[in-house]
Amino acid sequence: MSTSHTTTLHLHTAFTVDVVDPRIFGGFLEHLGRAVYEGVYEPTSPHADDLGCRTDVLNALKRLRFTAMRYPGGNFVSGYHWQDAVGPREKRPKTRDLAWQSIETNQFGPDEFMQLSNRMDWTPMMAVNLGTGTPEEARNWLEYCNVEGGTRWADLRKEHGHEKPHDIKLWCLGNEMDGPWQIGHVPAEQYAIVAQQTARLLKMCDPSVELVVCGSCAPELPTYLEWDRKVLEHCKDDVEYLSVHRYVGNEDDNTPEFLAVTNSIDRQIEATDSVCRSVHHTKKTKRRVYLSVDEWNVWYRARTGEHVDGRGKFAPPLLEEVYNLEDALVAAGFLNSFIRHADSVKIANLAQIVNVIAPILTRGDEMLLQSIFYPIEMYAKRRTGVSLQTRVEGPGYESKKYGHVTYLDSSAILNGDQLSVFLVNRDLENSAEIKIDLADRNILSLIDAEIVTGKDPKLANTYDCPGLIQSQAFTELSISGGKAVVKLPPMSVYAATLQLDR
Repeated sequence: MSTSHTTTLHLHTAFTVDVVDPRIFGGFLEHLGRAVYEGVYEPTSPHADDLGCRTDVLNALKRLRFTAMRYPGGNFVSGYHWQDAVGPREKRPKTRDLAWQSIETNQFGPDEFMQLSNRMDWTPMMAVNLGTGTPEEARNWLEYCNVEGGTRWADLRKEHGHEKPHDIKLWCLGNEMDGPWQIGHVPAEQYAIVAQQTARLLKMCDPSVELVVCGSCAPELPTYLEWDRKVLEHCKDDVEYLSVHRYVGNEDDNTPEFLAVTNSIDRQIEATDSVCRSVHHTKKTKRRVYLSVDEWNVWYRARTGEHVDGRGKFAPPLLEEVYNLEDALVAAGFLNSFIRHADSVKIANLAQIVNVIAPILTRGDEMLLQSIFYPIEMYAKRRTGVSLQTRVEGPGYESKKYGHVTYLDSSAILNGDQLSVFLVNRDLENSAEIKIDLADRNILSLIDAEIVTGKDPKLANTYDCPGLIQSQAFTELSISGGKAVVKLPPMSVYAATLQLDR
């Protein structure tokens, strides 16, 4: 029989972290599997618009309010040459992608991506090839995208029908170059030299760009953090952000252990940021480098064998993870961690957005919203403001891998006279009575609130039953003496906006 436990979330408006950068609600679109083709781009679909993009998918993506959209990879970018994917479509070559062993038709390229980004109000985040590519190739691409005209590559863009520059400000200096699986993988010192050369060329071409250098992409790698230090010591004054990647999974089929992984996410962010701070102070750099968590998600089921081998096919189904309720709780945990670390995490990109480890799936003309879609939507609509420090007082449990965790995982954003709170009850059996105690302000009323919950952590949406896991309005909140109390069912994600006194 379900019981209830009581937890207090302590907050104070003077105890702030930093402004929440809207770019932490970013996404990632890679030329991998069916992410681009049969995902966002399918000109033969009855849903296709004038750009050949699926309107059903785009309308769903609009609900997630993505900001920074990373493109075109990922592992894919380490063998990608942008010149293959611009100009008349009939002249673009088909190429073999060695990262995912697939055929790339190049029918959707940087110019098409920019048209889509403009339509979706995304901030483009372009990744350059530092696997088989060169610093000069990257600089040429920047000229093609950002220079007004009068030079070779800028004029080529105009010839292709794009008179105005794309004006892309965010550029990634390669992808996961610390990973032995990466095309062109080299030791940190060698990558750092090429990254620094590329960074300086890019900023000579356009001083206004912001650059992301490759940090450690997995904490289990033997070079973890030492790679970051070596790279930053070379590139500290030439880049603005250090890349962090993190995928998690429930390989042991232990739900409480899986839900405790937020401890590890916090530690990875804090450890990586400590390297950035250390280099900043010991090397006396002109400014601090911040974090770009530009790949994050749950990914463990579709990670081996046929799930990662395209076998020479065009748009094969790869990395098509099916998400359930426990995955939705962990996705919310990622977002809570990013909000709690607003002073260091300035960009974060859900990997990815359609079909490939994604909140949205397509099958022919059908579309399915997965469980992780809903927490992201709930958080994104409440993302504006300043992150507040959180202090959770309540029961919890011991995790074998991650230590003690409270049943409540939380974050909070203050936006003027409104307070948004984000709560995850990771107790599998018991409801949680949560008292929201804002020490220096009174809570007056509930503006709106939503919840995602279910009876089984393995419950997942299907094409036959698409609404098993979805968000619902949740107005069961009481206010007394300026404090709010909400009772959350087991295994639930809750997001609420509260009105404060002035």
